[in-house]
Amino acid sequence: MRLALVLMGGGARAAYQAGALKALAELTREVDPDRRTIAFPVVCGTSAGAINAASIASHADDFAEGVERLVDFWSHISARQVYRTDWRGVAAAGARWLAAMSIGWAVHQAPRGLFDNSPLAELLAHGLDFSRIGAALESRALHALSISALSYSSGRHLTFYQAAEPIQQWRRAQRSAAMVKLGPEHLLASSAIPFLFPAVPLPLDGRIEYFGDGSIRQIAPLSPAIHFGAERIIVLGAAAPRPEVPVAPGAATGYPTLAQIGQQVMASVFLDSIGADIERIEHINRMILHLPHQIEPASGWRHIEVLAIAPSERIELLAARHLKRLPLTVRGLLGAVGGNRAAGASFASYLLFEAEFASELLELGYRDTLAHSEQLRAWIAAANHRGVRASPPPANAPMHESGDAAR
Repeated sequence: MRLALVLMGGGARAAYQAGALKALAELTREVDPDRRTIAFPVVCGTSAGAINAASIASHADDFAEGVERLVDFWSHISARQVYRTDWRGVAAAGARWLAAMSIGWAVHQAPRGLFDNSPLAELLAHGLDFSRIGAALESRALHALSISALSYSSGRHLTFYQAAEPIQQWRRAQRSAAMVKLGPEHLLASSAIPFLFPAVPLPLDGRIEYFGDGSIRQIAPLSPAIHFGAERIIVLGAAAPRPEVPVAPGAATGYPTLAQIGQQVMASVFLDSIGADIERIEHINRMILHLPHQIEPASGWRHIEVLAIAPSERIELLAARHLKRLPLTVRGLLGAVGGNRAAGASFASYLLFEAEFASELLELGYRDTLAHSEQLRAWIAAANHRGVRASPPPANAPMHESGDAAR
């Protein structure tokens, strides 16, 4: 039973995943105290989840150490490590947007993002050892790692991946896969939140295309894990299907701020697709259960189990308590769109890369994951993949992949 981890996006909210991974490392140690390698040989990440995914994949030979490093990173994070927060950097970005909106005809270079994320680019280039990912794949400690991003140039949703053995690349309507040697540029592209961070140029099919956040138009986030042979999938960072900001009785009903509108846009980008994908998988599972004799083994269709571990508390309420932790420059910029008030806390939470907020999310992710301890222990115990490699599906075989008839 090959296990997979799918790490969703969400900007600073991805600190929640580090706490969940800490719990998974402890449960793995309980099930098999002698095990050092990762119990989840398939790792898929999108947006900020792509950074977490690459980090633990680079320590697939010592999962506990990799998780410890990731927890330490999030526990001490600050916004200035991700984007420029100094007056000069923030003012320059703001001025470019103001000029583009007021005298766009005279602006020779359009603004590329509201924030300059060059600190993140430097952090990824020097903070992650991508050669360790290749070594983990060669040693079979890891089976596959994928990073998803959207091409603004062509509109295609791309899954860039590295694997321990040849895997048939897939191509579907407006989404496809490409086997590459992953690097910091893929993580930077996948985590480029639209409008907030600039797009990243990547080579594709002999030309350069510009890529942004992989959560955009990600209609089948579980697809890569299924293509890589996973039969059980743990999703970290999925949101429960509830309104992001419930309206209290008697609350003021004034015109929404740009931040309130933006938080709904962010919710559709980061949160909506995973719930629909899980529903499709459950629908196909029921079909396979009721028609077992009509499903040919060689078809590639199979039963897939999914466990989504979601925040049990409303993140915008946690974020509202920490808005003042943001640098004054960032609060000033967010104030222009109403993002520095409680009503805009959900929007601001995606940029709240501050240790106090991240630590609360870490603890929440840890508790929420331990709430599933019994099921997770059983899954980890059943995943005897050490030294065992699943055969790839037959060429052109249809795959049970999140609801499409053939993927």
